[in-house]
Amino acid sequence: MSDPVERIAAALERMSPAPLDAPDFGGADAFVWHVSPDRLDPVANVNRVDLELLVGIDRSRNTLLENTRQFARGLPANNALLWGARGMGKSSLVKAAHAAVLAEGLALKIVEVQREDLPSVGRLLNLLRASDARFLLFCDDLSFSHDDQHYKSLKAVLDGGIEGRPDNVVFYATSNRRHLMPRDMIENERGSAISPSEAVEEKVSLSDRFGLWLGFHPCTQDEYLEMIDGYCAAYDVVVEADELRAEAIEWQATRGSRSGRVAWQFFVDLAGRKGIAI
Repeated sequence: MSDPVERIAAALERMSPAPLDAPDFGGADAFVWHVSPDRLDPVANVNRVDLELLVGIDRSRNTLLENTRQFARGLPANNALLWGARGMGKSSLVKAAHAAVLAEGLALKIVEVQREDLPSVGRLLNLLRASDARFLLFCDDLSFSHDDQHYKSLKAVLDGGIEGRPDNVVFYATSNRRHLMPRDMIENERGSAISPSEAVEEKVSLSDRFGLWLGFHPCTQDEYLEMIDGYCAAYDVVVEADELRAEAIEWQATRGSRSGRVAWQFFVDLAGRKGIAI
């Protein structure tokens, strides 16, 4: 009969997940990180728009593109937080900047990680650290609620702990919130904590770890119409100018807002009515 210690060790080995083998990073330029079990799934076709179709965000576009280009070239680059108005192209800009860098002949992989999977990010970083490729780690719609401890896991990406963030990884996140947490949550900390300033600093200091803060603000009506004109030109949708303007303004009125997302939704409806595939 085998030794009890050996039987226990064998049982634990069966229960433990097998070490994750490094995927073939040469087979794709985009991946999605999943857990249970840990794996990086390649994405053959990334859902994105051309950089030229992103209107009204010129400064943010140019800044993020240059930062991404520097990183892809092996030069120093900052983690970036894209925050602000919903539907104004924050996540679209990240994916478009990645595509633009690839079009320039630079090698760069993008890896999307979900907010709820942030506690596993240390395992992901160890996997990426061992590769010769360069990775843009991307988390869309990042925010934290009260008693949410996931933000502490994010510090491993931004600061890297004792090992430091891998030189071949940069982190981009989008959020509707400048400090990634609700304003009332921050105010509650000020009102209820024994040391309110310390409690607030703990919460908002996370956003300070991003070297780039890029703000996105609601678009004007002219920018909204310019977005739609750009979509029509890109997909060869021909509509009389006055008719297009009237319908676009009516669409935004029924939605109660205007943004890049609302402009795209109007264009999808328009293309469908015109019988044009996009």
